[in-house]
Amino acid sequence: MKKIAFLFPGQGSQSVGMGLEFYNEYDFVREIFDMAEEITRINISKLCFKGPMEELTQTVNLQPAVTAVNLAYLSVMEKNGAKADISAGHSLGEYSALYSAGILSKEDIFRIVFKRGELMHREALKYKGAMSAVLGLTIDALSEIITNVQQEGIVAVANHNTEKQIVITGAPEFVKKVSNCVKEQGGKVIPLKVSGAWHSELIKGAEGEFMDFLSSFSFKAPNSSICFNVSGGIATDPVEIKSIMEKQLCSPVKWYNLNQKLIEEKTEIFVETGPGKVLSGLVKKNLPKDYPCKIYNVNSMATLETVLKVIT
Repeated sequence: MKKIAFLFPGQGSQSVGMGLEFYNEYDFVREIFDMAEEITRINISKLCFKGPMEELTQTVNLQPAVTAVNLAYLSVMEKNGAKADISAGHSLGEYSALYSAGILSKEDIFRIVFKRGELMHREALKYKGAMSAVLGLTIDALSEIITNVQQEGIVAVANHNTEKQIVITGAPEFVKKVSNCVKEQGGKVIPLKVSGAWHSELIKGAEGEFMDFLSSFSFKAPNSSICFNVSGGIATDPVEIKSIMEKQLCSPVKWYNLNQKLIEEKTEIFVETGPGKVLSGLVKKNLPKDYPCKIYNVNSMATLETVLKVIT
């Protein structure tokens, strides 16, 4: 049997209309949205299906919204007999992976991501932040620049997505300073439209309260493998997993390292389960050219049918 990985996207993969096709087709998908709305008191279905995009993209709304779509697509897969041997998610998407691996219930996932969104939104209002994608430099070269600028102010790596695609985060003036140095070394910089400096010290004020909130939830041992952002590796002990998730808020997303681990685990089928195609695109860039695998997206009825023919 070929090893299958389910990959769950996070913020940045959203689009107005996401999830509507499955919502109209399946009663149990509507139940997932109803659950999310009951827990958050947000009209998530309206935001997902009709927008407006500006309101959908507010992190307090977006985190439960993307999670609802991820879990809706996953539930349809599972109802059709598809199961992951290993799960992973990018930042927010990691919470969908926790459900996929049987570590937390849907209800607990929605409670946690809603609280996470509230706290991140609060900190973003307190401290203006910026994020930019850096292309063309290795992590070592960029880290050297960041280390020098960090002596003046807050800036850090947010996401290491591919070998030479890295997102930086921090106070706007210091993100700009790093960006200027990157350009001097021949790299390219793309400012991102975000409402806060995610995965940086600027949202550190949320970390303690989030840890306290997480402590009230019971984490189970995973029933399948899960690979984590903080370490880029696999963990199986519930206590260790909770500790990892406590650190995840302000730690960099080691997606490149995580992808290397999936290769090491001889994963042969990658299924991005959620809106967009961001993660499948990153996986393609991170895999060796001769690596034997298939990469799919599940974000519509048509793509679902294609994937189910392969993995069930």
